Amino acid sequence: MSDIDLHYGASQALRAVGVAAGPGRVTTVLGRNGVGKTSLMRAIVGQRKVSRGRIVWEDEDITHMPAHARAARGIAYVPQGREIFPLLTVEENLRTGYAALPRALRRVQDEVFDLFPVLRDMLGRRGGDLSGGQQQQLAIARALVTRPRLLVLDEPTEGIQPSIIKDIERVIKLLASRGDMAILLVEQYFEFAHHLADAITVMDRGEVVMSGPKDELEEARVRRHLTV
Repeated sequence: MSDIDLHYGASQALRAVGVAAGPGRVTTVLGRNGVGKTSLMRAIVGQRKVSRGRIVWEDEDITHMPAHARAARGIAYVPQGREIFPLLTVEENLRTGYAALPRALRRVQDEVFDLFPVLRDMLGRRGGDLSGGQQQQLAIARALVTRPRLLVLDEPTEGIQPSIIKDIERVIKLLASRGDMAILLVEQYFEFAHHLADAITVMDRGEVVMSGPKDELEEARVRRHLTV
């Protein structure tokens, strides 16, 4: 995506923002609270209309495409706060991912349970009865049910225990290593994001202030944009 502006009424949330993601790579978007990271993710997945600019995925301009059509083209979103359905069972939550798939592919792949084994034993439990970390695993698993080629993760470590953060890190590494999925990761937890990143985009006040391959960006400069 390039030169994206986004407004909420008279307030401008994004100004000429650009970010790129490619198969087999993890691109992290870093910045303090309120700088526009979530607005950017919502624009990419079609939950917010942009005021200007273009969003291109797999050589197709999807700028004005609705969210459900983007999902059908392999774009999956794990929102901040997880947003699982608390009254549905784990299995029912996973099946909500079917909406983006043709009928012949509507099943939960065994790989999902290989990545998150705890979910196999909790299929009959309600989503709201799971711990925060288990809900985050469920949210990621639900996105993977859609067989995405672009996985957008908005602060997956927020409010969860260190052991599950390690599990999520392992899953992201594995998915990226396969080379057929692009991963766009929004984070405030610098060590987690920096360890996983191939490329980093840093935002401040709705704009991109730094961007490039991780090894070409000075760590101290990146950290300065994350401190209050």
